Amino acid sequence: MSKQLQTLKSDLTRTRIIEFLSPEIDDGDINVSIESFAFTSNNVTYGVAGDTIGYWQFFKTVDDLNKNWGCIPVWGFAKVTQSKNTSIKDGERLFGYFPPADSLTINPIKITDQGFSDGKDHRKDLPAVYNNYIRVNGDNTYDPSKDNLRSLLFPLHITSFCICDALEDEAYLDADQIIVVSASSKTAIGLAQGLKDSEETPNIIGLTSSKNTDFVTKLGCYDQVISYDQLSSINSNLKTVMVDMAGSREILGTLHGSLGNNMLKCYTVGMTHWENEVTAEDALGQAMLRERTEFFFAPAHIQKRFKDWGYEGYNQRTNEFMTKRSNQSKDWMSVIEIDGIENFIETYNQIVVGNINPNEGIIVKI
Repeated sequence: MSKQLQTLKSDLTRTRIIEFLSPEIDDGDINVSIESFAFTSNNVTYGVAGDTIGYWQFFKTVDDLNKNWGCIPVWGFAKVTQSKNTSIKDGERLFGYFPPADSLTINPIKITDQGFSDGKDHRKDLPAVYNNYIRVNGDNTYDPSKDNLRSLLFPLHITSFCICDALEDEAYLDADQIIVVSASSKTAIGLAQGLKDSEETPNIIGLTSSKNTDFVTKLGCYDQVISYDQLSSINSNLKTVMVDMAGSREILGTLHGSLGNNMLKCYTVGMTHWENEVTAEDALGQAMLRERTEFFFAPAHIQKRFKDWGYEGYNQRTNEFMTKRSNQSKDWMSVIEIDGIENFIETYNQIVVGNINPNEGIIVKI
């Protein structure tokens, strides 16, 4: 029997585990056994944007006639357990996008020694970057000792890289300061560290909760760290770019209102404060400068850079970025391994409501 963790689309706090018999695979398909996956606040964003961006569509749910439940996508490793594809062998290990389950059937297309895409019909219109799987045996940079770091940081730091690149490409919009909301998140840390690589970067201001202020300050990648209850201390006379990892209407409305025309652009990246998305319009929500607010969708930027730099050029730049961030993560992140989907539920419940220890990375072993 296989197991699949499902989340109620209308209420991310409700989950269930469904057991099912894996179906017979068709010619050209492979079946994989999922070995491990990471779960971060980024996965909460996948759930919040499940309908608007299509994250619920990647993996079909079982025993769900009314389609009320969904599988929040995760990043991790899997092993091929059955192959009816002449180019893929049993026993191969893969890195990529999976459901929180112990198995998945994939239809490999566009196969190279390095990887392939899933050609299943329900995934063909979804962002291509999420459909790609890396064949680790064909990856010259593969180091099995870094599997956990790869699952935890690869998807987050790709976004960090893309934001750094977009800001540098726009000469930081001639801003005096960059404000990063939810500065303790792993994507934000990767962004701030990446911005620090350049001497041209404006001052980097990290906003975080008071309980995380010491942790964020010790990272050393922010020029100034300010807690959410001290927003009035932000210099609103400076030209500002904001990068928001949380989606809190209260914080955004307050900052947009105080900065006014000095708020040049606000990139919205994450939506971990998902409960704000269902509240009625309020004064702070109205204060948001929506015409200067842009949802940053990393896959679109990745496709742009594929065209600009070619696949090899893109890989070279991102690998360099990822290596630096992974090395830096050893100074601040502890990896917590959880055995089994059942034992993961309690941690899932904590992450969904925002109760996250910022210096921990959660890996679920199947």
